[in-house]
Amino acid sequence: MQKINPEWTNAVKTIVNSCPYFKLQQMELKDISWGAARVEIQVGDRHMQPFGIVHGGVFSTLLDAAGFWAVYSKAEETVGMTTVELKINYLAPVVSGSLIGTGQCIKLGRSIGLGDARIENEAGKLLAHGTTTVMVQPDMSIKGPAHDLPKFLSSF
Repeated sequence: MQKINPEWTNAVKTIVNSCPYFKLQQMELKDISWGAARVEIQVGDRHMQPFGIVHGGVFSTLLDAAGFWAVYSKAEETVGMTTVELKINYLAPVVSGSLIGTGQCIKLGRSIGLGDARIENEAGKLLAHGTTTVMVQPDMSIKGPAHDLPKFLSSF
């Protein structure tokens, strides 16, 4: 297990949380560590579908992001990733509160990675579960201040 550079982690959170899609969803990458990530959304009107519950697309966004960043945390710093498959089980409707997405890296190979993700509310009730498959992109590194920082701390 490698130790992730905390400066890199902070830079990635800044980049991700300021990207237009995260801002649109009012979604925030709260934590990224070796093989794990936490992403949260505070439910608001923008997340509702016509029947007064959170839209399934919001769940899928959160599951994909949590699983993606968990897998990405273990990747070499010179690569990027893109999602190629997302599987979701919706388990309970939501009308308010926080959606807390946690992701774990199941496996990362040379070209494909698999992440597992869960969404819970503040009380720990499981609301959705999903898996995300990502494809490693060798020439697609993250842009911004994280690009110039070492992702992993040197081991002595």
